[in-house]
Amino acid sequence: MSWVIKAFSSSIGKKLVMAITGLALCGFLAAHLGGNLLLYVGAEQYNHYAEALHSQKLLLPIAEVGLLLLFVMHLVTAVRTTLENRAARPIGYEMRQSKLPPGPFLKPASSVMYGTGIVVLLFLLLHLSDFKFELRNPAVESETPFAKAQILLRDPLTAIVYIIGSFALGYHVLHGVQSAFQTLGFNHPKYNSGVKTLSTLFALVVALGFSSFPLWAWAFHSK
Repeated sequence: MSWVIKAFSSSIGKKLVMAITGLALCGFLAAHLGGNLLLYVGAEQYNHYAEALHSQKLLLPIAEVGLLLLFVMHLVTAVRTTLENRAARPIGYEMRQSKLPPGPFLKPASSVMYGTGIVVLLFLLLHLSDFKFELRNPAVESETPFAKAQILLRDPLTAIVYIIGSFALGYHVLHGVQSAFQTLGFNHPKYNSGVKTLSTLFALVVALGFSSFPLWAWAFHSK
């Protein structure tokens, strides 16, 4: 067992952990977004989806624990890698090379992974406090899933955090997906263009999809 721990504690091992857990979390994002897009279909369809999901009394807790483990492994590995890189290079580069022109909003996704990761973590904590634990608005417990989503997403703080968090998440996976495929051996001119296109499309779908839900809630309320 010690050789397994040693292998995954190495530089290559940590990259593999980051790649595998990151892609698994991307799979969850796609499934979660797909389910939530039923908000646009109607109350009956979304309520049926939510009730069917929560009726899985055995599978749902197992899936939630598995998802938590994936997230913790990804987060811990990312923090360890960042701290080790900073310790190995305490002064840092005097100048970062980039094909993009200089500017505060034009930094490559790879250079802001730590920052976008923090924003995504805060976004996730607010999402869980609202939808999972109902800490800020306990009254929604008695509402249907569709009505609950409307009420929570119309909250100004939730709406702002959702929009900012969704675009931070999209920017995070933009580099994350490419890096994961590269770690898993898809770093070849034959595949690079396709991987870049795939990661860009996925990032756009994630950012626009999740950020649209607060806008939907406000638009639905105004009708």
